[in-house]
Amino acid sequence: MLATLLALLASALLLLVCALAFDIPWQAMLLLIPAAFITFVLSFIIGHFIAEPLRLLVNKVKAYRAGVPVRFEADGRLYETDELSESMNALVKKLESQSTDLIRESRRQNEFVSDVAHELRTPLTAIRGNAEMLQDPDLPPTLRQKFTQIIVSESERLSRLVNDLLTLQRIENDANPANEMKRVDLRQIATDVIDALHPILMEREANVQIVGEAPDVLGNADRLKEALTNLVENASRFIDPGGHIVIDLCGLHGNSVVQVKDDGTGFGDIDPNLLFGRFYRADTSRARNTGGTGLGLAIVKSIVEAHDGTVEAVNLPQGGACFIIAIPSIS
Repeated sequence: MLATLLALLASALLLLVCALAFDIPWQAMLLLIPAAFITFVLSFIIGHFIAEPLRLLVNKVKAYRAGVPVRFEADGRLYETDELSESMNALVKKLESQSTDLIRESRRQNEFVSDVAHELRTPLTAIRGNAEMLQDPDLPPTLRQKFTQIIVSESERLSRLVNDLLTLQRIENDANPANEMKRVDLRQIATDVIDALHPILMEREANVQIVGEAPDVLGNADRLKEALTNLVENASRFIDPGGHIVIDLCGLHGNSVVQVKDDGTGFGDIDPNLLFGRFYRADTSRARNTGGTGLGLAIVKSIVEAHDGTVEAVNLPQGGACFIIAIPSIS
């Protein structure tokens, strides 16, 4: 209101100055005053029409900053304001998405830390308990040997767990995986994996066979070898002595597919997606007895997804499990 009165007064003063400067007769001044007033009123109305959408937008921004849920929508009254509203709406959606991602990431990290602490507590408790038993000077040699072996075994398990954690962190924090990508022959990868695991496979009396061919892929040979090693080694732990593992290679719908099949017990009636979660074990006691850390399949998933691929697991009708990796082929 004050601004309106000041504008009106300024207009009157401007007319008076013009009359004195140009010696305009008072009769003409009487004609100019209504015209000036009408011009002022029209300018005021137009200015109000333009300013109102901007004022509403400013109020919405203030409300949003105060934490009030606000929807920024174009109302069609002013093109520029509609453009600003659409930009603000896009910005708000982006901020909400980032906030959701941050909350999800924070929750995931908290769960990961909790899981790591839980996994470390068991072997550390075993090591401490058996070390305290060794302090007994009257302990029989047979028990001393037993407790010492348990300490060694649990220490090795801790080492495997730490190594798997470091591997998983290295894979997930690799900012430029494409820098190490080259043409990779998956059959050669499978052959190298079998050769590297030969002592373990012989010890577990596993019969391993590679069948089929798959088109080459663009990938990191070391990472892909690590993923396939985890799958084959995992299969060898869950088959009976003399059991079979088949690495089946093929091309399907533009993807190079690697299937690791075994004739073990399978993973039971559970959601296959759970198998690739960190520290998940279908059978906790058996996995610990066979040396699993619960991170092998999580590592496989991270490696495959870094190659724009997918990995899934199914129970075979005749018994056993099948893990399927699919990675885009290159010609």
